[in-house]
Amino acid sequence: MTEPRRAAPGGAARAGVVAAARTSPARGTPAARGTSPARGTPPARGASPASGASPGREAPQGGEVPARPDTRQRIQSVALELFAEQGYDKTSLREIAERLDVTKAALYYHFKSKEDIVASLVEDYFGQIDDLVAWGKTQPRTPESRAQVLDRYYRIVAEGSGVFRMLQHNQASVNSLAHAKNRSELFRERMDALIGLLTEPNAPLPSQIRAAVALASVSFGCMFFADRADDPAQLREVVLDIACGLTGAAEPGAAEPGAAEPGAAEPGAAG
Repeated sequence: MTEPRRAAPGGAARAGVVAAARTSPARGTPAARGTSPARGTPPARGASPASGASPGREAPQGGEVPARPDTRQRIQSVALELFAEQGYDKTSLREIAERLDVTKAALYYHFKSKEDIVASLVEDYFGQIDDLVAWGKTQPRTPESRAQVLDRYYRIVAEGSGVFRMLQHNQASVNSLAHAKNRSELFRERMDALIGLLTEPNAPLPSQIRAAVALASVSFGCMFFADRADDPAQLREVVLDIACGLTGAAEPGAAEPGAAEPGAAEPGAAG
């Protein structure tokens, strides 16, 4: 018996219809062989995906729009703005969503609460320090490397100054959050790791203290004087000159921002 070209719901092609119905139930007319409808996979090579769906990705259910890659950062940025304007306690998720011009459901996709947003900001900051420590451990213990560590740490602090100010201005609120209990301990662990990068192995206490003061000078100098310095580049130079002088690192000019080869800077005199 010759197989018919098209599957029909009855007649001689009953066996083929049953098989097709098993692979695509409750769809009305069975799909042609070789297709896989409503599975998020294009029905054939070269076929265009459904409007609004990304190729190779399953279409979201319920008409949801896939989140943009930068949505998480936009939420963090807007939340910081509102926390600074009206305080952590007086800011709601609804207000954050309204300023972003997104639904609360879209906001909940990334963060379930304001506490989650604050925790993410702190975690991102710690993550940057972890990356710096990991990089520093691969470098030789030289004045140039110490200058690079201080320079990179300065940039981390400068980029995170808004987070620091928010935490400072909302101490009573954010310090009572669950994640805040371990924040001081986690911060100390990372400072100890940075001190290790700025000193020789088994360094004496005075050397460790100088390294700690150098890191503190970077943090305090960058944040406290950011709004007072007319020239950000001059502020960076002054702060790094002090920090490098405390640690015996190369002069700040040797630590160029965004340098591709961290150890390629020419050595200079200690500040």
